[in-house]
Amino acid sequence: MSSIMKQSKEEQKKAFRAQCLRQLEKASGYGSYFKDKKTVALLYDIIKERKAKEVMAYLPLKSEVNLYGLITRLRKEKRVLYVPFMEGASFRLVKYRLPLKTKQFGIKEPNDSKQFRKKKLDMAIVPMVGTDATHRRVGFGKGMYDRFFEKQAKSINYTVFVARHWCYSPTIVTDDHDVKADMIITAQPFLQR
Repeated sequence: MSSIMKQSKEEQKKAFRAQCLRQLEKASGYGSYFKDKKTVALLYDIIKERKAKEVMAYLPLKSEVNLYGLITRLRKEKRVLYVPFMEGASFRLVKYRLPLKTKQFGIKEPNDSKQFRKKKLDMAIVPMVGTDATHRRVGFGKGMYDRFFEKQAKSINYTVFVARHWCYSPTIVTDDHDVKADMIITAQPFLQR
């Protein structure tokens, strides 16, 4: 029996996350600009196809797909954008507006914004570190998106995960409370079984 099979699910998830983060770090170097452009183009096509007007996005960390160009484009098209505003162990959604301030974990946020009050979001764009056969998200391990989606899942019509690098585990390493995707977009082609 392999050592992975002997690990608890929590240990498997932790090891998988560490492996994916190493791969993401490598993928975030040379060529990341072009990978991000490709991913954002695919993402924009999905937004148009689904006629999404109310969109939850994120303000990227260095290892995440850079959405700033997409955010600018969607704002010019008068789509309403919301981004996470960290509060304790989770976050609330606020309307995207400038200026941005760098806060905890190096995350940028609007300086001050009204809380999200709309009943429904057409689409949520969520960064991921990796995923498994269930299409549930492995993130950075803080659980912020999990706590947010636990409360708001019914008000989100469609969830898209994006990543600079496809990191997949055929073994189920996620838990039932982990956020689940309707679609996953990366710059590199991947095969799902």
